[in-house]
Amino acid sequence: MIQDHITVKNRHIKFIKTICETEIVYGLKNENGYATSSSMHYDDENGEPIGMICFWAEKVRAKSCIKDGWKKYQVAEIKLSEFMENFCVGMENDGLLIGTQFDQNMFGFEAEPLELILELSTELKTLGKNLNFKKYDGIEDIDKQTKSVMNE
Repeated sequence: MIQDHITVKNRHIKFIKTICETEIVYGLKNENGYATSSSMHYDDENGEPIGMICFWAEKVRAKSCIKDGWKKYQVAEIKLSEFMENFCVGMENDGLLIGTQFDQNMFGFEAEPLELILELSTELKTLGKNLNFKKYDGIEDIDKQTKSVMNE
């Protein structure tokens, strides 16, 4: 089990590095929206598993999960800036988690959306990259505003 946790965490770290380099995130989408799952580790105030939307750094990994309950989904490409400001912020507001790099067995990392924004902004700064956002004035601004919300 420890090895599984390490594998999942390492895949999450690779997810962050890869999407910051490519500036592309992949999801699975159909006419009703993006593919969702339920948390294995976190429950809401009613004891129900918290909802989660899953994302991948590689199109091929996302495509490999199109089966069973997700067989009617297609791979959708999302720009990293849109992912950070629309998906991460929106999912935080909706009380959802973000699943990263899930495999065909639905085994992957479960991330808090605001923590993921901070992980991404740290990596982007390390790479010397800035993104064009619609609602934020660059990486420093989204980073600062995210930390402000987390400290409330």
